[in-house]
Amino acid sequence: MAEPLDDYIDAVANVLGLPVEHAWKPVIRANLAVTLKMARMVDEFVLPDGSEPASIYAA
Repeated sequence: MAEPLDDYIDAVANVLGLPVEHAWKPVIRANLAVTLKMARMVDEFVLPDGSEPASIYAA
């Protein structure tokens, strides 16, 4: 049975012209699942209406 992200992985690999070995799919799927989880966290973070980007970034 195919996993929910397998169709997405196949489609993106096809568009980018990347060969994806079947053995790599579980690792790609796991990485994509973590990436989507982090993206959801960022998307759900509510910013106040008056928020503006910082003018200077320093590390």
